[in-house]
Amino acid sequence: MSTASRTPRIVSGITSRLPVRVDKTVRRLAVLSLIGQIVLVVTGGAVRLTASGLGCPTWPRCTEGSLATTPEMGIHGIIEFGNRLLTFALAAVAVMMLVYLWNLRKERRDLFLLALGLLASIPAQAVIGGITVLTQLNPWVVGLHFLVSMALVVLATLLVNRAYDRTGKARTVQLPALPGVARPVMTAVAVLSAVAVCLGVVVTGAGPHAGDANAARNDLDWDLFAHIHAVPAYLVTAGALFAVFLVVRGRIQGPFRSAVFMLLGVTVLQAAIGFTQYYNGIPALLVGAHMLAAALLMSAATNAADLARYSPVD
Repeated sequence: MSTASRTPRIVSGITSRLPVRVDKTVRRLAVLSLIGQIVLVVTGGAVRLTASGLGCPTWPRCTEGSLATTPEMGIHGIIEFGNRLLTFALAAVAVMMLVYLWNLRKERRDLFLLALGLLASIPAQAVIGGITVLTQLNPWVVGLHFLVSMALVVLATLLVNRAYDRTGKARTVQLPALPGVARPVMTAVAVLSAVAVCLGVVVTGAGPHAGDANAARNDLDWDLFAHIHAVPAYLVTAGALFAVFLVVRGRIQGPFRSAVFMLLGVTVLQAAIGFTQYYNGIPALLVGAHMLAAALLMSAATNAADLARYSPVD
């Protein structure tokens, strides 16, 4: 039998072993994808905050003569190359997710497309990262790199919710009815969280942590934009407090209750970090914590808005 004639049988044998329903493996891969995207934000922050942005001074190679970092590049090369390697791990998770969803690609098209989007983002992020290096850490390109990571955190959060059947057309989890005002408020909170993150990128581009001692800044007034950045953050906090008021007054239980309390907790944490770093000279460690909290905030706000969207109205 020729190789060509055996191929369909081999493929059929493989696909017959793949799940025909969303199982624990699919759900674990979805959670792993979300965790990986958040970790990527943290490692990207470590690259910038340790002045390792040009630890690998070229792209796609790390150096002119090596794909990997070399001893001559020191710790900065290790940090930058490690961040690059993480994208391959995320790509592997996305590929595994698509493989496990192959038999469900029509029935659970929502999951398949989200996983496909996460996989497609890997080369896009790699290209943006390459442009970042080739432009010597242009602050606007660095900011775009971070914002794409935030968008991927949002996609991964939606993937987790769909995988656990909490939201989407295939949802099986019964969600309690919410007051009519809950949905628009949570949508506004999610949008304002994104606005706060975008303005945070502008603030960062004007601040001292450029990723390299010789990297350019955006030449904007850091203090002015720090105060502008705080406005949507205040509104997010108000929205989270209002959502908590709604669930407590209405004695609402279930995933939405957990989501809004988590959202409030992350919002308060982010505010505390923001104020502390502002009044203490923007130490690198707190900036890194602020970036982690920003990723958690985008995930929490997306989760709450997604649950509100699919909850019945009281």
